[in-house]
Amino acid sequence: MPYEIHVLNGSCLRPDRLIAMSRRIEEIFAVQVSVGRAALDTRTVYDTSRRQTNSTQLLAQILEGVRDHEIKRIGVVDVDLFIPILTFVFGEAQLGGPAAVVSTHRLSNQFYGLVRNDDLMLQRLEKELVHELGHTFGLYHCRQFECVMRASTYVEEIDLKRVYPCEACAVELSRHSQVLSTE
Repeated sequence: MPYEIHVLNGSCLRPDRLIAMSRRIEEIFAVQVSVGRAALDTRTVYDTSRRQTNSTQLLAQILEGVRDHEIKRIGVVDVDLFIPILTFVFGEAQLGGPAAVVSTHRLSNQFYGLVRNDDLMLQRLEKELVHELGHTFGLYHCRQFECVMRASTYVEEIDLKRVYPCEACAVELSRHSQVLSTE
């Protein structure tokens, strides 16, 4: 069975925005993508001392009841995410696993005190969706400057990346997909 990707909207983003992004995801990963609502409870994984939401615990919620690991699930949320060893993260994924999560919180200009720019936020979100899904397909961080799989510490670094993987990452993604389709 070929892979599928389910984009779970746990944010206030209009579904049509994610549906439009799903076409690019289908193109990059050569898989069918669907968009639906997420039943994620960010309140139960909120850390009051940090005033942030634990992304690893959100991944656990996304994985609840998952039996089919050929269906990738990526949650989109509006909250500020962290993992214990970092100040914040734009998203988190299970390397080679079925789940990932991305937040729009630090992708929006308003977070940085700048003028709202929805188009720019959506471009950043699309890149982060591709980046985290790349991890679920087994891709590591890349050193190529414009590759979507390059690690980003600052939102400006996301802006400099392309939405597509570099040639080396695309080859690795293709190789990974071929191995999976023969298993």
